[in-house]
Amino acid sequence: MDKIRLNGCRFYGYHGALAEEQVLGQVFVIDLELAVDLVSASKTDNLEETVHYGHVFERVKAIVESQRFALIERLGGAICEELFQEFPTIEGITISIRKENPPIAGHYDSVGIILERRR
Repeated sequence: MDKIRLNGCRFYGYHGALAEEQVLGQVFVIDLELAVDLVSASKTDNLEETVHYGHVFERVKAIVESQRFALIERLGGAICEELFQEFPTIEGITISIRKENPPIAGHYDSVGIILERRR
């Protein structure tokens, strides 16, 4: 299956199990890989034959920035559900969500999750 990728998308949201995460918020870094049949688009050069990644970005942004979840696992699940509903040609989604500055004492680049979903 062909893939469309959105890498390093950054959004500010209020997701987390700790109270300060729900109040202060933080940056979430999201990578998406969408499994889509791109054969027609690769032959026709027609935007209607693919998934418009600008629209995907805007949909993900709306979810991250307007909703609140205790778990980033649920945030990822909500994003997958919405993308499958809104873009029927997406056959699979791999989503990575990272927090670069969660309220955890220690030294690390980020913490996060990866979900893989198929229709």
